[in-house]
Amino acid sequence: MWHDGRVPGDLVRLRSVPSTFEGEIIRSRLEAEGIQVLLKGGSSGDPYPGGPVHVFVPAEFEVQARLVLSDLPGAADGVDPA
Repeated sequence: MWHDGRVPGDLVRLRSVPSTFEGEIIRSRLEAEGIQVLLKGGSSGDPYPGGPVHVFVPAEFEVQARLVLSDLPGAADGVDPA
C-alpha cells in the first residue's frame, strides 16, 4: 500500500534481495527519486520472517527505477538476482 493508501493496478517486480535490510536500501534510493516502492516478503509484516524480499514498482516507472539501481550488484543487463 502506498503512502496515500492506494495500490496501483500494474506493479512490476524489479528484483528480489536476500534481506529486508537490502530491500529498505533499495526503497530509500528509489523513493529519493520520487518512485513509489512496495516491498513484500522477508520480515516486513509477514507471519514467518526471513527469506527474500521482493521489490515492486509501478509499471510506468520500471525503466527509471532500473536506471536508478544500475550501479548496484546484480543490476547488469536488467537481470533479477532472485
